[in-house]
Amino acid sequence: MDFEHRYSPLPRSADIDEFRREVLKFYTVEGRSFPWRRNTSPYSVFVSEVMLQQTQVYRVEPKYLRWMREVPDFPSLAALSTERLLGLWQGLGYNRRALALRESAVKVMEEYAGILPDDPELLKAFPGIGPATAASICAFAFNRPVVFIETNIRRVFIHFFFPHREDPVSDEDILPLVEASLHRECPRDWYNALMDLGTLLKSRVPNPNRKSRHYTRQAPFEGSNREARGAILKALQKAPLQSAGELSENTGIDFRRIIKAAEELKKEGFLAAEDGMFRLG
Repeated sequence: MDFEHRYSPLPRSADIDEFRREVLKFYTVEGRSFPWRRNTSPYSVFVSEVMLQQTQVYRVEPKYLRWMREVPDFPSLAALSTERLLGLWQGLGYNRRALALRESAVKVMEEYAGILPDDPELLKAFPGIGPATAASICAFAFNRPVVFIETNIRRVFIHFFFPHREDPVSDEDILPLVEASLHRECPRDWYNALMDLGTLLKSRVPNPNRKSRHYTRQAPFEGSNREARGAILKALQKAPLQSAGELSENTGIDFRRIIKAAEELKKEGFLAAEDGMFRLG
């Protein structure tokens, strides 16, 4: 696909049609294959969408394949112990997503008779699921023509429609273009195409998302609270009952950071405390 900027922010319908044809042509030739694209069951898509939040695809794919072998459906996920849950999740980061994923499985079983709803408004009420993820689940699992923006989609539209914009581009500027160009007969393939094109653009041109009003740089991992939280959970999988002092010694992380992170994890349900000793919740 030609990566030159072609369209104005107020394109003609002919421009939208051309844009759609070019994106789908690109996808036919260069579209990527992932296991969650081959298995589009609601459970498969739900798991993959949560895993892919803030985590690179190359890290997700092997974890997803193991997960689907060992936790193949909502009933098995709802019954998963915290220790097993975190063991399977290890390496994906942002461990609270794992806890939210299990809570969502419990919600599916208890409130929806084991069947994931196909309504983004209902899915937004699930733990850890925001509007964009709720819509993407509906597009990929149920092929519903919903409108949403995520980072790769945003990159595509900013690059092709706002090349000379000096002021930051908001999602409100992009949403009408996403809606106008949406392939309503096959939204699943359309959004896959946009995401693949956005990924390729990242390696071909200066990141268009820097023009976005919503652009932020991720804080460094080393020395962060995320690092301490992850280290605590990993340490407790090796030795199930440890004091804050032992956790500090075994992780090499300052005692005060360990205390802060452990208290947060306890409030969120990851840890339980007994006589000054921490264990997985």
